[in-house]
Amino acid sequence: MTQLRCETAPATTSGIRPITLDAAGLTLSALLAEPAHGTPRATVVALHGGGMSAGYFDGRSHPGQSLLGLGARLGYTVVAVDRPGYGASAGALPDGQCLAEQADALHAALDDLALRHDTGAGLFLLAHSYGGKLALTAAAGERGGGLLGLDVSGLGHRYAVTPRELPDERGHGHFIRNWGKLRLYPPGTFRDSDTLVAPMPVREREEASRWPEAFASLAARIRVPVRLTFAEYEAWWRHDDDTLAALRAEFGGAPRVVVDRLPGAGHNISLGWAARSYHLRALGFLEECLAQRECAPTGR
Repeated sequence: MTQLRCETAPATTSGIRPITLDAAGLTLSALLAEPAHGTPRATVVALHGGGMSAGYFDGRSHPGQSLLGLGARLGYTVVAVDRPGYGASAGALPDGQCLAEQADALHAALDDLALRHDTGAGLFLLAHSYGGKLALTAAAGERGGGLLGLDVSGLGHRYAVTPRELPDERGHGHFIRNWGKLRLYPPGTFRDSDTLVAPMPVREREEASRWPEAFASLAARIRVPVRLTFAEYEAWWRHDDDTLAALRAEFGGAPRVVVDRLPGAGHNISLGWAARSYHLRALGFLEECLAQRECAPTGR
């Protein structure tokens, strides 16, 4: 049996500290923020997109931008995980992993987290872009019923680009699609983001074109509330009214599905001026999931 461990480093001045999680023998790095006092209401697990890192959820270009800082202040534990192939696992997985493998690793890492930290009422997955693909994959194969809900931004089910425009080793033309208009981001964002960007593993790039076919099977197996957010200037995904109606219909087994649009935002929502607005909306949805669970029939 693999010995589970969760190593921690000293907290930073903001209370956000790096940790490592044991994913059944694979070491994943992460950032952790916990409430200063008392038991957390729940735990938010944040999953970054392709070519980014856990630091995406700890933006520092403008006060209040960090999801980790905001969540901890509002009484949640927040853990932003470097997905397999990023951070501490990049050396062991130079080509990355497919989504099914990443989901297995994430489940194991979260088991480790729960052994070492109080997770409150349960886990809530908050994911961006490619991280949303992992969140849906993990939720479709959830074990134990401890998942409260999903909040995903920057991910749809129909691409707004041709297959040859999807991410590749060149990265040509992706800057505009990933960021949108420069005015959507605080000064210093692109200087600060140098430390957040990471190479996108080849297995992720290869799997990207198959997402529209994989989506329907995954969505049909989701059994928790789902919220999906599209930035006003989202350029990777179609988000016209007809497409979003079709997207919502795919989640036939989910008790609730919310599709939202966020004005004044580009694809990288959590690094823009709209970051705090999005994070508050996502945490508000988590509160609704908690309330829904509290008032659910008990069968007695």
